[in-house]
Amino acid sequence: MKRRRAADYSPAVLKLFDQFVHGDISRREFLDRAASLAVGGITAAALLESLVPDFAAGQRVAEDDQRIDARHVELESPQGAGTIRGYFVTPANQTGPRPGVVVIHENRGLNPHIEDIARRVALEGFVALAPDALTPLGGYPGDEDRARELFAQLDRERLVEDFIAAFEWLQGAQACNGRVGAVGFCFGGGMVNQLAVRRPDLAAGVAFYGGQAPVEQVPAIRAPLLLHYAETDERINAGWPAYQAALDDAGVEYEAYFYPGTNHGFNNDTTPRFDEEAAALAWQRTIDFFERHLG
Repeated sequence: MKRRRAADYSPAVLKLFDQFVHGDISRREFLDRAASLAVGGITAAALLESLVPDFAAGQRVAEDDQRIDARHVELESPQGAGTIRGYFVTPANQTGPRPGVVVIHENRGLNPHIEDIARRVALEGFVALAPDALTPLGGYPGDEDRARELFAQLDRERLVEDFIAAFEWLQGAQACNGRVGAVGFCFGGGMVNQLAVRRPDLAAGVAFYGGQAPVEQVPAIRAPLLLHYAETDERINAGWPAYQAALDDAGVEYEAYFYPGTNHGFNNDTTPRFDEEAAALAWQRTIDFFERHLG
């Protein structure tokens, strides 16, 4: 089926898909509910297939691009709990240490799209590390549905500790000058907010449509934050008013943007929820933010 845009779908279908990818409903429930929304002879199954990621179509930077050096690394997980696999990308022919950025995936682990994001970050002059939270369960399995199933089995407390370990690994990497920021998407956006709470030395945090940190934890945040939200994302946006008030009360430096007409996942150019104009603006704001705060 030809790749579609968000405008080709009804808001009800996109809301159902959001519930499906975040584990609120099963595949069968999506198909049952979407059957009444499918039009033009398209089945519910075909509708779902048209919404899943097309990694090849969304790739911006090839794995063997000569402008970068990319490799997989193994990091020690905290408290002797094994290792974390990560994708480490640096600008090619780097002559000295540079600022680092931890790139944090959505709730499917380190898939090809997030690896591509890490390569894009490296092309902007930063060293990037994209950890795979699914490492304890064998890593990203190559299938988005299976990845979501595995993700639901992860220990949430260990998740936070593993990303803190990745942050510390990047801080100490020879290619990094010790100033480290983080960017995350969906689950990863929420993890950026958690890193900001847990690590006062986080130099900058950028969260794309991520869940907010508990308001009682906000006074611990020292990092400047850049928060990108999709206008129609009711699930995530419901937490914004209280978070904004807590950030203001605590004197946290932040910028927040709501992108008109966009859906949750608007930066992900492998799915129809992608909004090219909003994604380009959010990405430029992200890079400008990192250049200001990471140097």
